[in-house]
Amino acid sequence: QVQLVESGGGLVQAGGSLRLSCSASGIISDFIAMAWYRQAPGKQRELVARITRGGIMNYVDSVRDRFTISRDNAKNTVWLQMNSLKPEDTAVYYCNFNNPWRNWWGQGTQVTVSS
Repeated sequence: QVQLVESGGGLVQAGGSLRLSCSASGIISDFIAMAWYRQAPGKQRELVARITRGGIMNYVDSVRDRFTISRDNAKNTVWLQMNSLKPEDTAVYYCNFNNPWRNWWGQGTQVTVSS
């Protein structure tokens, strides 16, 4: 069964950087896009960044110019480079592969940004 395995979360000071990685075991040949979501305590899960198979990228306004999403379709891998981190970025981050009829989710990785 396909699993998305995340890594790269951790503790970082404000202004620092982290890079999250997510790789799918097995083969996912029919996904349309990859994405990163995050969920902070007491808040709904939020779409942070998305990249299509063809490389079209979208970001939520709060991370634009700070975060960069990238992918390797052949390796079923997506990254989220996070720079200039702010305490407001603290959340559990989830990677996602999707198409109109299915979603695959990572297990979540904690990102904590201290002041």
